Amino acid sequence: MITNLFNRQNRSKGRHIIEIAPFNCASNYLRIFATKYKSITMTYITKEKPFSREWFKAYALIVLGAFIMAAGFVLFIDPHRIAPGGVYGIGIITHFLTKGLFAWAPEGLPIGAVGLVLNIPLTILGIKILGPKFGIKTVIGFVLSSVFIDVQHIFFGYEPLVDDMLLSSVFGGVLVGFGLGLIFKSKATSGGSDIIAMIIAKYTRLPIGQLMIYVDSTIVLLALIAFQDWKIPLYSWVVIYISGKVIDMTIQGVSYDKALFIITDKYEEVKTKIIDDLERGGTMINVKGMYSGHEKRMIFVTVSRREVHILKDYIHAIDADAFITVIDANEILGNGFKPIHESL
Repeated sequence: MITNLFNRQNRSKGRHIIEIAPFNCASNYLRIFATKYKSITMTYITKEKPFSREWFKAYALIVLGAFIMAAGFVLFIDPHRIAPGGVYGIGIITHFLTKGLFAWAPEGLPIGAVGLVLNIPLTILGIKILGPKFGIKTVIGFVLSSVFIDVQHIFFGYEPLVDDMLLSSVFGGVLVGFGLGLIFKSKATSGGSDIIAMIIAKYTRLPIGQLMIYVDSTIVLLALIAFQDWKIPLYSWVVIYISGKVIDMTIQGVSYDKALFIITDKYEEVKTKIIDDLERGGTMINVKGMYSGHEKRMIFVTVSRREVHILKDYIHAIDADAFITVIDANEILGNGFKPIHESL
């Protein structure tokens, strides 16, 4: 039971909203690969007022994100035949398999065009089965991505910027992840295999993130069958991993803040230290020991990385038997941290 909220006006920075990293190791491992797709569970029809500041910001993010993602494919991923899932992974496989088959496309079918051809029916099917979850921004996002990929290939060709596949996987994953992160921040999706996973999820009740791993892994394995090279799927999974992490960083920002749960008999002294010295606020919670059954007070507080060490040293000096849990905070919103409106 929460019994006391301690903060002081003009001094405390205690009101906050916090998102804490998962505790379960297996779930966290799955989350690393699924993070690329976690935003697709929301409804993407938004109602920014046309030509408002929010409207311009959303569409600027889509254009910039699509361009950066396309650069990641064109400069680093496509030339090495790395196929990191999605419709553009299928486009890469199709491009190299059709090389020399068509006089009007001697290099192979354009990767962006293949992605667009796949995205359009998938989006129509998604709307029919799932309802209108995909707004105009999603359509603009995948159209621009396809156009940017093919236009950049016209200027840069199909030669890699660097010959090293590992370097290409790393930097390609960074650019693709950053671009997709910007698109997701605009409340759009990347379409494609996301929609396939959402349709399967509707009938199987399996988690969408898990299904996305299955769908993209299937495309990665198709690349192995098509190119007969084990390096292709291995580097493809490197791209998937890195792009997922970068998407997380792009959407949430890089945070080194920590959440602390402190159980100590010297809670009044710790409270004073937090309020007066750190100028933070927090929450006092009544708790009960599971084994001993003793009533205790637990302090919940969020602080910066530097303040963690200050607080731990102080608690150790006054109560060597204190129990402290320190958790990475992916995102903290509110007074004293990032304003809530900046995360929208």
